[in-house]
Amino acid sequence: MIHVVAIITAKPNQRDAILQAFRANMPAVHAEAGCLEYGPAVDAEGIGNFQTKFGPDTFLVIEKWESPDHLKAHAASPHMAAYGAKTKDLIASRVIHVLSAAA
Repeated sequence: MIHVVAIITAKPNQRDAILQAFRANMPAVHAEAGCLEYGPAVDAEGIGNFQTKFGPDTFLVIEKWESPDHLKAHAASPHMAAYGAKTKDLIASRVIHVLSAAA
């Protein structure tokens, strides 16, 4: 299994617009072969001082894929290209971490 944590930082006040496009694309991603988990996450509220927040312009994408080949197919899919084209001018930065289990 492959884990992915993508950190997306929007240009100021554009996070909701990106999330709207992201959510519209989610059904196509969930239908992909090998997709085990794919969804957005934002800072939780009321957790306390031990939390380090990403801030109001950032969200994370938490993903799990059956294999590296499934992840590569996802990255090359037409719906991801379309999503990227829709959101490219709204994004300030994007960092993608691809991980394997350490156990």
